[in-house]
Amino acid sequence: MLYPNSSSFTPTPFTLNGIPGLEALHAWLSLPFCSMYVIAMVGNCGLMYLICREEALHQPMYFFLSVLSSTDLVLCSCTVPRMLFLFWFNLREIDFSTCLIQMFFVHTFTVMESEVLMLMALDRYVAICYPLRYSTILTNPVIVKAGLVTFLRGAVLVIPFTFLTKRLPFCQSHVIPHTYCDHMSVAKISCGNIKINTIYGLTVAILIGGFDIFCISASYTAILRAVMSLSSAEAQYKAFSTCTAHISAIVVSYVPAFFTIFTHRFGGHTIPHHVHIIIANVYLLLPPTVNPIIYGVKTKQIREVVVRLLGGKRGY
Repeated sequence: MLYPNSSSFTPTPFTLNGIPGLEALHAWLSLPFCSMYVIAMVGNCGLMYLICREEALHQPMYFFLSVLSSTDLVLCSCTVPRMLFLFWFNLREIDFSTCLIQMFFVHTFTVMESEVLMLMALDRYVAICYPLRYSTILTNPVIVKAGLVTFLRGAVLVIPFTFLTKRLPFCQSHVIPHTYCDHMSVAKISCGNIKINTIYGLTVAILIGGFDIFCISASYTAILRAVMSLSSAEAQYKAFSTCTAHISAIVVSYVPAFFTIFTHRFGGHTIPHHVHIIIANVYLLLPPTVNPIIYGVKTKQIREVVVRLLGGKRGY
């Protein structure tokens, strides 16, 4: 079936439905999401402030950590405030252009988070396997280029999402069963053929996730070999302890993300829709919330800076 120009079938505005089946609980559900958002904002802003303020933290590892924090801040800020307005004030309408912009930011910074975690794994690989060459390999120009490539790769791969969605006709429903504009959630309410959207979205997820996870796995395989070759158990523990925070961040980021991606495409009839929507929100909000806590607890240098600052304030 052929459709006329898709723009004539594009409703303005769309309606975000929140969490289907749990509309009566929106006010209660807003409490944990709001609490997590506040913790994420305070934690990531505090972490970026510490890294910027303390010269001892002006190292590649902490530069990548500050990029991760800024990515997390954008990722949760482009979804949570609108979700809270929906929960508190029943503000469900969203303009189609605004929906596409939100979609772009959500997916671009999701890709960026995966890339930054991969760069941090490579940083740990160089630090442990080539400690004497660490400062010469990871120079400032290399770090800046890595950060720029990280953003550009995410943006270039996500831009087609907006064009593939914009071409779709929306002639039957304009209600999005979600709290934000996710690519597949918007595409699924179209009356057109979304096969290309599905294939491209899954391809990007597999390519980026597969490539980044391969690099992370290869880095930690080499790290494990290097650590096991150390002479003493204390040296092994000290070397590998520098990676525990990053490993925890990887688990927190990838597990809910892949659950959401594959549920969208293969688990629609087996997993309750409200469960899927809750997980889709958690996977954007959980990493920004717990990453500053993980790195604050697990990273000795950051702990020492925090203790010194708090001790200095008590001294006054």
